[in-house]
Amino acid sequence: MSMKKADLEKHMAKKIDGRMKSGAVPLRFGQGSAAKAAAKPASSAIKLVPLACRLPAELTARLRERAVSVEGGMNAILTQALERWLVAEAPAG
Repeated sequence: MSMKKADLEKHMAKKIDGRMKSGAVPLRFGQGSAAKAAAKPASSAIKLVPLACRLPAELTARLRERAVSVEGGMNAILTQALERWLVAEAPAG
C-alpha cells in the first residue's frame, strides 16, 4: 500500500528533525565562540574610524603617488602626517 502525500511529508519532516537533533553544534556557537574570540590577533584591537574630508586635487594626487610605495597605503601616510602635525602643534605647557 502506498502512502498519502501528507504522510510522506510527515515522514520527511521527522527524518529532518532527527538529523537536526543529532548533528554537532558548530564551533561558532557556545564554547567554541569564546575560543575564537580569544584567538584574535592584537592588531584587531585597533579601532579605525572613517574620516571624510575635502582636499585639493593636487594634494590628493601627491598623496596617492606616495601611498603606493608605503606599506599601509593612504591610511598609513595620513596617520603619520596627522601624528607629526599634532606633536608639532601641541601646546608647550
